[in-house]
Amino acid sequence: MPVKRLCNTHNKITVNGMFSGPTLEVRNGDSLEVKVVNKARYNVAIHWFTIQGQEGTLWWHAHSSWLRATVYGALIICPRLGESYPFPKPNLETPIVLGEWWDANPVDVVREATRTGAAPNISDAYTINAQPGDLYKCSSK
Repeated sequence: MPVKRLCNTHNKITVNGMFSGPTLEVRNGDSLEVKVVNKARYNVAIHWFTIQGQEGTLWWHAHSSWLRATVYGALIICPRLGESYPFPKPNLETPIVLGEWWDANPVDVVREATRTGAAPNISDAYTINAQPGDLYKCSSK
């Protein structure tokens, strides 16, 4: 999908046309079945967490090359029905997912580093919920 950040549009691998991908919300102990259809030109593995015995906000992400730069989303694990978090309920809950943005194909960035033996280029921006912060050019609120 074409994704515009930092004034430039690049074709990026997205999930259901979304960058970042959808937030998944489950309960501790649930079984989650996700059907993944890969229409990208790269092999992609998705990294999941066990839902048993965990609560809080985690993230799901691609685990192939650097595709986790665009293939990711929040995974919210709520307590079992009738149970509560081990802390006071906040007034407002908003998932915040931190990431990075390269003004290039992240797969090409890691390939170049592998080819040359150098460290990968640092990202062009840090992101919050897939948006560069206010200090970057062409940022949205």
